[in-house]
Amino acid sequence: MIYVSSSCVKAKRISESVFVLAKKGFKNIELSGGTKPYKELTKDLFDLKKKFDLNYICHNYFPPPQTQFVLNLASLNDEIYDLSYNHLKNAIELSNILGATKFGFHAGFLINLPMNQIGRSIEKQTLFDRKKSVEKFKNACIDLMEFSDTMNIQLYIENNVLSSSNFKNFEMVNPFLFTDYNSLDEVRVDRIKPLIDYAHLKVSSNVLGLDFKKELSELLALTDYIHLSDNNGKADQNKGIQKDSDIFSYIPPSELRYKVITLEIYDSLDVIIESYNNLKEYLK
Repeated sequence: MIYVSSSCVKAKRISESVFVLAKKGFKNIELSGGTKPYKELTKDLFDLKKKFDLNYICHNYFPPPQTQFVLNLASLNDEIYDLSYNHLKNAIELSNILGATKFGFHAGFLINLPMNQIGRSIEKQTLFDRKKSVEKFKNACIDLMEFSDTMNIQLYIENNVLSSSNFKNFEMVNPFLFTDYNSLDEVRVDRIKPLIDYAHLKVSSNVLGLDFKKELSELLALTDYIHLSDNNGKADQNKGIQKDSDIFSYIPPSELRYKVITLEIYDSLDVIIESYNNLKEYLK
């Protein structure tokens, strides 16, 4: 099943993003970050769901919190950790309300990432104690998993992206948890699956000097949920999927047909539609 991320359409309200995608015929929409909170949010999503017969999945920084922050469940800053944990509980509850059965969130960081540096080159800072951060992240995941079990929602941890500029800024030390197959073991929790972001893994594998095809094959075998977009292998660019994209040489149709796939493409609606159609044709 192919979903399209609401983040593909820039808008202040999630209802505006969803409406644009639904009017273009997209029935499966992943609700993600980039919009503002407002009182009628849940009602609007229900109304759109009914009007256009939509399916939803919530992802990471959705619903938009009242207080903006960078979600980091591995933070040793108590305020950031509490905001992150409470946000994820709210997101799981909303997933249940909206009829979703999956919820994915990013693996944590060994730093408190400034909001103005999200998706950009990050200034070097002192890393958290790795052992303490990982322990805090995993304990929180266990608590959230037990909470999500009461609503039959499967949790997923998404791989982070390590860009070449950030690897250089941190003097060849990786400040992010779970960027590749080996680092998954560090944060793995029983019954929580990985959410594999193809574009993130492409960049991280290139930067770390890993065999991308091998990394991808090993990680895809562990999950039924992936994110797709393309890039130059150096930074996460959220580019569209062309007919000659490497994606089609790296992933056979049999590896995609029975998975939930979300397109995360930050381009025009025409490019999003073209990417959707290219993927759909490949899966026939």
